[in-house]
Amino acid sequence: MKLGGGRSTNLEDRRGRGMGPLGIGGGLVMLILSLIFGPDIISNGDDGTTTDSYGEVGSGLSPADSAREEPKVVFVSQVLDDVQSTWESAFRSAGSDYRAAKLVLFRDGTNSGCGAAQSAMGPFYCPLDQKVYLDLGFFDELERRFEAPGDFAQAYVIAHELGHHVQHLTGRDERVRDLQRQNPGAANEMSVRLELQADCYAGVWAHSAAERNKLDPGDIDEGLGAASAVGDDRIQRRTTGSVNVDAFTHGSAAQRAQWFKRGYDSGSTNACDTFSG
Repeated sequence: MKLGGGRSTNLEDRRGRGMGPLGIGGGLVMLILSLIFGPDIISNGDDGTTTDSYGEVGSGLSPADSAREEPKVVFVSQVLDDVQSTWESAFRSAGSDYRAAKLVLFRDGTNSGCGAAQSAMGPFYCPLDQKVYLDLGFFDELERRFEAPGDFAQAYVIAHELGHHVQHLTGRDERVRDLQRQNPGAANEMSVRLELQADCYAGVWAHSAAERNKLDPGDIDEGLGAASAVGDDRIQRRTTGSVNVDAFTHGSAAQRAQWFKRGYDSGSTNACDTFSG
């Protein structure tokens, strides 16, 4: 990709900070995680760390780690700003205002408006505080475990999460939650439709980036590879050895790639209506 700029003003860097006070809801999430991953996940220890302004504890990021990860931080910032600039223009053209999301970089765990954020959860968007949460280590997982290398594969992940922010600003996510409450049996199906729309929105941004000569040869193939790699069927097969379609929450590999490409080919959000039919 050919992006410019430095650190984004919408970036919150919390790397090097551990988990702090979680509250009741966060505590329950951590308890469940501890049952899955072991008790060490909720142990802060008595290591002389201090509490920071986020209510978290940690000894900070070492200079060596900071220097090593700085190119990744800058890249995340560049993608964040480019994606949001694209949506700001789209909202303005539609006569609406776009409110920028924040992106929180963390390591291992942090607090979010939606409860505890853990690296094991992968990147996610929290509508309650309008922030995307990302552990940079996920990009290594994306390349090694999911076999989806490349800078645009990483950009796709960020654009997908910001697609959820667009859904929040337009009220789509709240309407879906209402439908899920009214019909719990269709909750997974509604979740899949929401995720596929976010994939399509990522494709719409990719279309804009291509028009502005921001992409390199092979970038879209990287995006399609990443979308396929995180399909429910591939993840289920990798983790359990079998596929249960009824348990899908994000869509199959084929669906995710299809909707990303649909957004890219059209360049229009009108092509991203996964809720019709």
